[in-house]
Amino acid sequence: MTDALLQVSNLETYYGPIMAIRGVSFEVPRGAIVTILGANGAGKTTVLKTVSGVMDPQKGTVTFDGREIQGLDPDRVARLGLRHVPEGREIFPLLTVAENLRMGAFTRKDADGVTRDLDMVYGYFPVLRARAQQRAGSLSGGEQQMLAISRALMARPTMMLLDEPSLGLAPRLVRDIFEIIARINREHGVTVLLVEQNANMALHIAHYGYVLEVGRIVMEDTCARLLEKDDIKEFYLGMKEQSVRGTRRWKRKKTWR
Repeated sequence: MTDALLQVSNLETYYGPIMAIRGVSFEVPRGAIVTILGANGAGKTTVLKTVSGVMDPQKGTVTFDGREIQGLDPDRVARLGLRHVPEGREIFPLLTVAENLRMGAFTRKDADGVTRDLDMVYGYFPVLRARAQQRAGSLSGGEQQMLAISRALMARPTMMLLDEPSLGLAPRLVRDIFEIIARINREHGVTVLLVEQNANMALHIAHYGYVLEVGRIVMEDTCARLLEKDDIKEFYLGMKEQSVRGTRRWKRKKTWR
């Protein structure tokens, strides 16, 4: 891979005395979708929290767009163009949908651009337009996930970190969310680092993937090749001798090799 927007090198992060990630290294090319797969407790969320500044690493470096950012506060990381959509969404439940979206653009000074971007996210998620004056806490789980992604988009990020966007959603909504993630990448060039337990969906929209086990990267390859690996089929796709060729695929933006 070339032209890395994000480079993570030999990262070690602890929860108290417990090492959660162990010498993790990976990169995310500019304009790509990269996924990190792994079981519960593998350290996927810790990786995202360390990259976005929510947690500080004990060792290693995180380089974003040519600048080392490990140890920076999350708000400074966000202002550099890297937005984290955490597991659990963490919207502002007492604010309206529209107010949540405008909070995503709080660092911006271009009022006309903010208005255009509101129309953009309402185009991706029309239900949010219909719920614009509704308190965010009253939305369904799927609608809250749409709002969390849209709020991050309102900052015009260079890169988004998405943590389990399918968690707790009905299968139809999962397909919708992943289609929108692919469109955001394809239409706006937003680089995406995706942590996801739904390996089938993740591997069909991402370009490159890493497998994390017990805090270590144990496998990496293009997603097309990972889909053909027996270990991935058995442990992450629930398959043994079956082919995944019948699975729906979305067009990928190939801006790197």
